[in-house]
Order: sequence, then C-alpha cells, then structure tokens
Amino acid sequence: MKRIYLSPPHLAGSELDYVRAAMESNWIAPLGPDVDAFEREVAAVVDVSHALAVSSGTAGLHLAMLALDVGPGDEVLCATLTFAACANAIRYVGAVPVFVDCDPATWTIDVGLVEEELRWRAARRRLPRAVLAIDLYGQCADYPALAAICARYGVPLVEDAAEALGATCAGRPAGSWGTLAVVSFNGNKVITASSGGMLLSDDARLVDRARHLATQAREATAHYEHTAIGYNYRLSNLLAAVGRAQLRALAQRVEARRGNFEYYRTVLDALPGLAFMPEAPYGRCSRWLTCITVDPRRLGCDREDLRLALEAEAIESRPVWKPLHLQPAFAGAPVAGGSVAEQLFESGLCLPSGSSLSAEDRARVAGVIRRVAAGQERPPLAPAVARGLAC
Repeated sequence: MKRIYLSPPHLAGSELDYVRAAMESNWIAPLGPDVDAFEREVAAVVDVSHALAVSSGTAGLHLAMLALDVGPGDEVLCATLTFAACANAIRYVGAVPVFVDCDPATWTIDVGLVEEELRWRAARRRLPRAVLAIDLYGQCADYPALAAICARYGVPLVEDAAEALGATCAGRPAGSWGTLAVVSFNGNKVITASSGGMLLSDDARLVDRARHLATQAREATAHYEHTAIGYNYRLSNLLAAVGRAQLRALAQRVEARRGNFEYYRTVLDALPGLAFMPEAPYGRCSRWLTCITVDPRRLGCDREDLRLALEAEAIESRPVWKPLHLQPAFAGAPVAGGSVAEQLFESGLCLPSGSSLSAEDRARVAGVIRRVAAGQERPPLAPAVARGLAC
C-alpha cells in the first residue's frame, strides 16, 4: 500500500540544473555565488533589505537572540503552541522563555496576553529582551497589533516564519514584520533546500553581526583571529542552489496547499464535531499543514482514534504541537494562560498536506476519516504510551 506522508518534499524540476551548474563551477563548499543569489532572491520575495542564509531555521533563531544581545537571565516572551526549536534558541543563550497562550480565533500568540505581560513587567522594570511570535502552520500572528505593542514598550519583535513562507499579513509577506525574522527550508516546509534557513531584517547592523557570528566570528585578518565565540552556521552553496530552484515554485506550492485545505473542508466540514483551524481575517495563510480539531462527544471518536485509523491505512498524520509549557525540557518555565493551547493539543490533528498530494490521495485520507466518524471502522487499541505521548 502506498504510504501518504504528512508533508514530503516536492521537487520543482529544475533542481538538477542548478546543482549541476554549481558543481561545474566548483563551488561545492559552504558559501558561494548561489548562497549570495539565494539571499537576494528570498529578501526580494519577503520584501526586506537584508538576508543571511544559514544551516537551519533553528540556527537563524539562535543568531537572532545573539544579535539582539539576549543573554543569561533575560526573559523572552514566546508562544507556547509551537515546535521546541523556538524555546531551545532562547535557552541556548541562557535566557528564560516565558510561554504565552494562543488565541483560539487564530491559534497564534494571544496579543492581549502579550500586552498584559509587557504592562506587568514594565511596572516592575523587568521588561523582556524580546517577544518571539510564531507563524503557526502557515498562519501569521497578528503583527500590526504585536508590532505596535512591542514598539510602545521598546521590546524587539522576532518573527518565526519557519512554517509560513508565502503567507501574508495585512498585505505584507510573512517574514517582513519582525525586527528580525526567520524562515526555514527544512525538508517538510513549503519549499526546501533539503535543510537550511534564512535570517531576515531591514536592519543591516543586526544582520552583519549575525553573519559574523555564523562564520565562526572570524576577524578580517590574514590569520585566524577570533575576539568572540562564533558558530559554523553557514549554508552550503549546493543547498542554496536547490533552494533557488524551489523558490521559483513558491506561489504554486502555496496554492496547492491551500487547495488541499479547501478539498478537506468541502468534504469533511459537515461532520459534527470536526472543525478546521480558522484563517485570520488580517492575512492569507499558506496552509502549510491542514489542521482539524475533534470533539469526541459529537464526532463519536477522538483525535487519536483518527490518527491510528489513518496510520493503519499507511497515512501519516500528527497531533498539533504539544505546548512547550507541558514539555519536560521546559518544566518550571513561566507561562501566561495555557488552557487554549492544551485543548488544541488534545483535540487537534494535522492531515497530509504536501503540495504533491494527488486527488486520489486526498480522497483516501478523507474516506478514512468519514468511515471512522460514521463508526464503520475502529483502529486497533494502541498502547497507553502511544496514545498519551504522540506529538
């Protein structure tokens, strides 16, 4: 039986041409003309002045913290409904993540809670060093509101747009809102370079500092001179070549993923107790992943029943992100709210959403969900650990 994956890579068709040209030029080491071109091209797509290609989105987040002088003991407000890399980057520099719940209307960081936290901390003269907002599953956070609040308190806003390249917020591209922003080219993203990421900003000073740190903080001398601790976060020229080919298909990839969402909504929306991640009125979501929530009292099965039934049919699905304030690695970290994110984790499921998903694949996914919801089939009982810890 053919396996249907959650979000597999989708080749544009010209990757070999770009990689062949890079190899024929002998630029197969880190950095090179394709890296330079990739930075310019992504900056143009996102409409920012400066870009730095790095080895991963996580590396970009780490560099963002370093460029903003976030350090030991500092606090950073961070959305709790997201992947661990966001909080990891905060911990890398010795800072403390303060997790903030999400807005049920968008699933992104709750702007009202951010404002409350900043007001409370300002009154005690302990403002955080930054606010890290996440563009969840391809949906931008409410940046017009967040940017205004952060500006009022003089706190830098960092935009994690790893999942949202190709999305928009208030008519602006994802990745263009923060003091610094990061996108990802991991293998499961809307476009991929196999791995890699990009740090984006209109502030040349911040990007220059990050670039210096990303190249082992080597000084401009004939010998190897280092006055700071640096990192090997450079992107390979070969991977940049792959990314350049992929970037040309970005608009089509976003439309394909939005098409997947529209299909699922058309076929499944009438099922009682099943709902879809809403699209924020202020933007256009890339629908990196199509996400549903399940009310077992009305649908007759829970999130895990659906996941296991899909897996039994060789279809990959995944619970939505486990909130970071529930992760053992971040036990004891401060949290504002949290119940919304917890409920979404308990009820939410990500469906196969790749841009190469065929009509037959989508129908197969939807068919399993409809049969389980109708009580026509049930998955085998899973071990308790599988049902409790899937994330």
